[in-house]
Amino acid sequence: MSAVIEFLFILVVPLVIVGGGLLTLFAIGALFEALENPGELKGRVERAFRRPPKDPKATGPDHYYKPYWQSPKPKTP
Repeated sequence: MSAVIEFLFILVVPLVIVGGGLLTLFAIGALFEALENPGELKGRVERAFRRPPKDPKATGPDHYYKPYWQSPKPKTP
């Protein structure tokens, strides 16, 4: 049982250290980016919480545009 714990300890500790280092570098880079361009950061936050555009509505039967895949209705005299 202790051999498994030792193996997991040897495997997990370096992964945690490397992951923590990468996360720290990423956080420092994001901090410097935010300090360099504060207006851009505000825009990014606003874009992240913006509502998605509304779904397009289908045109009515009397609309001037007819899709090319719909043939015009034949007029009967």
